[in-house]
Amino acid sequence: MFFQTLLIGWLAGLITSFVVYYSVYATYLSPFDGKELLGLFLFYSGKALVYTVVAQTGFFAYLFINMYGRNFFRSFWPTVQLLIIAFVLFDIVYFTSKSLSLTFRLGLMFAILIGGIIIAFLKVRETNRTAFVPALFVMIVILTLELSLVLRTGEKGEIILMLVPIFVATAFQLMRLHHVTKVDPEHQKRIEERRKKRLEMQKQRMKEKEAKQKAKGKGKERSGEKEKRASREASPQQKNKNKKSSKKKQANSKKA
Repeated sequence: MFFQTLLIGWLAGLITSFVVYYSVYATYLSPFDGKELLGLFLFYSGKALVYTVVAQTGFFAYLFINMYGRNFFRSFWPTVQLLIIAFVLFDIVYFTSKSLSLTFRLGLMFAILIGGIIIAFLKVRETNRTAFVPALFVMIVILTLELSLVLRTGEKGEIILMLVPIFVATAFQLMRLHHVTKVDPEHQKRIEERRKKRLEMQKQRMKEKEAKQKAKGKGKERSGEKEKRASREASPQQKNKNKKSSKKKQANSKKA
């Protein structure tokens, strides 16, 4: 999935560079300059790959954010996500460089919003309704955080050049996630069989421990009974010894 996303993001970024910076490419096409074209190809390929890696990093970061958000906010997490989405859409217009026209900033905001809604609907179609808000959050909030690296530069070309690969890469990851995490039925059966075997092994070990404890208890009881019998058998002899010793003491006292 990592390399597939990397390839798709690279292609999207490279094609976008041909469109956005066509005039730059055109200067080296007539007259033809192979070295400069190769340099441009490598330069914009590197940018596309970096932006794709940024998109992957942001996506995996969201997986952790979503997990902690569910645990912390619980049932309020979807509402919190919607509030953050509204705040971020406002930030796209307000915090983007003022050197850009208001029309461009509004167009950028609506492009991200509409694109996010389309991807969210596609995600819902393949999974369930509960996926709409998380998908929209990823496509708007996480994407805008990544895009903030160039939003304040005031260069339309750089903003578009970064927006396209991270949008395509994020959308691809989002649509592939439920396929990657899907559990194979046969694999699930194997997991259940392993669990049953582990439970059986634990039960056997518990039975063996109990049997050992019972055997130890019986051994102690037997040893105690043997000691009692030995003490009973030895008691008459001890009594005779005690009597003899007492007689000797009395004889010695008389002599004295």
